[in-house]
Amino acid sequence: MIQVNVEKKQGNYRKFSIDGHAEYAEAGQDIVCAAVSALVINTINSIEEFTEDAFTCDCKDGMIQNWEFTSGVSDKAALLMDALVLGLENIEKSYGTEYLTVEVNEE
Repeated sequence: MIQVNVEKKQGNYRKFSIDGHAEYAEAGQDIVCAAVSALVINTINSIEEFTEDAFTCDCKDGMIQNWEFTSGVSDKAALLMDALVLGLENIEKSYGTEYLTVEVNEE
């Protein structure tokens, strides 16, 4: 199962982490994994391209593990993060928590 943990502080996004594998299907055929990857990569690329927000990203073996804003969070970046969470939660609802769990934690 893929576990996504999104952290917010005082209503603002701070970071997210991703761990695990969906195991919905064989490698290369796993549509849950592909959907999660596409959403996450597109969100990161969009924040980098369309905002001035700074962030760090820890990757291991080609997988994004931890991603964190290192600056304030612009309205554009917040909207992109809202879209990411919405997309991930819809995948979770469609395919089930045995393949993907999404938690949004507020400090």
